[in-house]
Amino acid sequence: MESLTVTRHARTLVQPFRRTPSGRLDLSFIDSLPVLRCNARTLHVFRRGGAEAAAVIREALSKALVTYYPLAGRLEQLETLLVDCSAEGVWFVEASADGSVTLDDVNCFDDNVESIPYDRLLPDGGAEQGARGREPLVQMQATIFVTKFACGGFVIGLIFCHAICDGLGAAQFLSAVGEIARGIDSDRLSAAPVWRRDFFPQKPNPSSASLAPPPPLPPIPNYNLQQANIDIPIDEINRAKIQFHASTGGKTCSTFEAVAASLWKHRSAAIDLDPSVEVQLVFFANCRQLVEPPLPDGFYGNCFFPVKVTASIGALAAGAVAGAIELIQEAKGRLRAEFEKYVKGEEGEEDPFAPPLVYTTLFISEWGRLGFNGVDYGWGPPANVVPIQGSGIIPVGIVGWLPLPRKGVRLMTWCVEEAHRPGLIRRMAAMEIE
Repeated sequence: MESLTVTRHARTLVQPFRRTPSGRLDLSFIDSLPVLRCNARTLHVFRRGGAEAAAVIREALSKALVTYYPLAGRLEQLETLLVDCSAEGVWFVEASADGSVTLDDVNCFDDNVESIPYDRLLPDGGAEQGARGREPLVQMQATIFVTKFACGGFVIGLIFCHAICDGLGAAQFLSAVGEIARGIDSDRLSAAPVWRRDFFPQKPNPSSASLAPPPPLPPIPNYNLQQANIDIPIDEINRAKIQFHASTGGKTCSTFEAVAASLWKHRSAAIDLDPSVEVQLVFFANCRQLVEPPLPDGFYGNCFFPVKVTASIGALAAGAVAGAIELIQEAKGRLRAEFEKYVKGEEGEEDPFAPPLVYTTLFISEWGRLGFNGVDYGWGPPANVVPIQGSGIIPVGIVGWLPLPRKGVRLMTWCVEEAHRPGLIRRMAAMEIE
């Protein structure tokens, strides 16, 4: 990748455009889970925009924060985890890339993601800029690639506090900023924001556990996960769905199910453990429609539940991918009952939100339907959305779309050690279902 120099010109806290409600808001039980006390980091790459893009986005961000005013506040830990609607603002950085390097030169960061200079494209220094040193819930950097052409591209580097939004909620907020940037009035947004964090019955709040002595930490795994991108064209996905339909007597499957089952089966073979070893696949399902009454459009908090599938390596190896798809579908069919048990406090001793973080547990997430690929600040949707690895010891696969204009799936993984990476890529080369 071409050497990239990024210069940060301005750093500021963008506050709501006009006065907003103050006070504290309760977070839901799911928002307050300790596992969500983290930041999600992504890059959003746009081919066009020009030098004015940063100013346009900054102004739209300020106007969007009028209706999304909790995002301009700060987390506060009292007896429970709260949001202090302080209007302190969102951390915003304006930057430019060296004019000798264009987005075309770096192929919109579509090649080797390990060489992407994340530290230069993500916002810096936001944590210490709020009042009393409290970290902003949203941090954004707009890096403009100014070239000799009028419509130079730009990259949005985003850091989003997971306790305040899930992926659907974060994409909804960015879409609102985009609509306002395109001239839509803030009271005519396609999805008006809904707080509704009282949808879950109050249980002993997990954030109160921080007041008690913490349990001993599990041993840190000694492996180091390596990145591997696997591109699957739409023709291969469609062929896999046809194969599944034929081999199961007429059943259908989703793109996510086909890709997740393939990755789970082929990764389990690639890690080369004893056939009797059990492996687990974990993904998080949107539960907005499982709440009674269902959460309204515009809800932007966390509302999901883990779906877990378990099998032995030997059973996965002996069976076709179609069998793994059926295991996933069976687990999804249990989602409503298991979510309802959790709501009633009948989940048992094991915390469903804390599966073992070991090499035999694979987490997979579907990003293609979150909405990030549809965000438009006035110059069209992003050419590429790049998630950034959160941990070197949690095996993860992310199912997203191929960067435009190609059609298909990009499977972004950090799920194997270096010794197992060639085998995983070789096994995933063809989406064979039978």
